[in-house]
Amino acid sequence: MNKALSLAFLAGGVVAIVFGINAMNSLNSHVSRFFTGAPTDTALWLLVGGAAASIVGLVGLSSGPRSG
Repeated sequence: MNKALSLAFLAGGVVAIVFGINAMNSLNSHVSRFFTGAPTDTALWLLVGGAAASIVGLVGLSSGPRSG
């Protein structure tokens, strides 16, 4: 994978995780957690998507150039 693309995935993943943490601490999420026991779907999707994008970026950065 291209190193620039891997860096973009990593940066985008970190940004999504930060937005997910902020969404989990919002008033809307607290109200949802009070009634349902779970935070909002938006917060969860941001955290899961951010983690997945970060992993893809890290794997892309850690893999060296392939010969063959």
